[in-house]
Amino acid sequence: MTLVASDIPHRRYNPLRQSWVLVSPHRAKRPWQGQQEEPTKDTKPEYDDKCYLCPRNARINGEMNPDYKDTFVFENDFSAVFEKTAEVEKVVEEAQKEHTESTALDLDLLRKEDVFGYCQVICFSPKHNVTLATMTVEQIEKVIETWQKMYTEAQSRGIKYSLIFENKGATMGCSNPHAHGQVWNTSIVPEEPQMEFDSLKKYKDEKNRDLLVDYVNLEMSKNERIVYQNASFLVVVPYWAVWPFETMIVSKERVSSIKKLTKEQVQHLADAISVITKKYDKLFNTSFPYSMGIHQSFVDVENCPYEHLRLLFYPPLLRSASVKKFQVGFEMLGMPQRDITAEGAAKRLYDL
Repeated sequence: MTLVASDIPHRRYNPLRQSWVLVSPHRAKRPWQGQQEEPTKDTKPEYDDKCYLCPRNARINGEMNPDYKDTFVFENDFSAVFEKTAEVEKVVEEAQKEHTESTALDLDLLRKEDVFGYCQVICFSPKHNVTLATMTVEQIEKVIETWQKMYTEAQSRGIKYSLIFENKGATMGCSNPHAHGQVWNTSIVPEEPQMEFDSLKKYKDEKNRDLLVDYVNLEMSKNERIVYQNASFLVVVPYWAVWPFETMIVSKERVSSIKKLTKEQVQHLADAISVITKKYDKLFNTSFPYSMGIHQSFVDVENCPYEHLRLLFYPPLLRSASVKKFQVGFEMLGMPQRDITAEGAAKRLYDL
């Protein structure tokens, strides 16, 4: 194999996590005889009478879904956390009585904290066979407006952090093919958004500038990793991306949370989501799997001077609809690693 400068392995710094990713471009040329996934074939009907999420159907707990016309939100029937009700508090109190004799070593190495909150499911559409990629911009606007309402509701229910996300496709462990997302509202801030918040705050405190505003302006000046942009949002493959076709939708001007978006910005965000999800589906001619999540201001901080709204897309596909990227070996035990450069991935997505 003849090496060129662009093949030389290097590591790239992620200022949001204050961590590094190893980039090994030459490995993209290696033959592949490993695991291959079956391409997703989209043959779902518009309505499935066996689907727990379709309108007018019964969910697993027996409750009937309404005949909803755009989005539908309900409390997750298998929530990852419980609300702090009188019943839950009684169980917690009884458990604490049984463990009153903790040693100093216990407190150092066997620490535990109770986490409270509630989880919700949001069906994006009444139609069983659509995805964000096949919905209109106007329909996606309805989804974003529902996210705004869910975030506002979390503020009234004493929540610390509201993590909005979507797992799309069986490859990502999605338990139901009807297009839907989730919101996990918790009494604690999860580690990833806390880590990124700390980095945003440190940058602002030290430089008196906003990290992601600087980054957006830098990417726009270089124009090497931009996939799409409109008046309010930039879609970019981050310089420090880990997943092969990872992207970030980031507001050009600092907006602390989805609640703060104007009507026009909601339209622009819907447009950006529509464009990138359609590009994903075109990349390998398949309904592209991914995990998408929104990082934004803590729910209990109305006007955070550090946070910057961003949507993160982590898709697992590597070379085709059937070849998946696995995080194993060096990635699990050493540090994140990627083969395809961020610039190469951005060009492929931009050209679609």
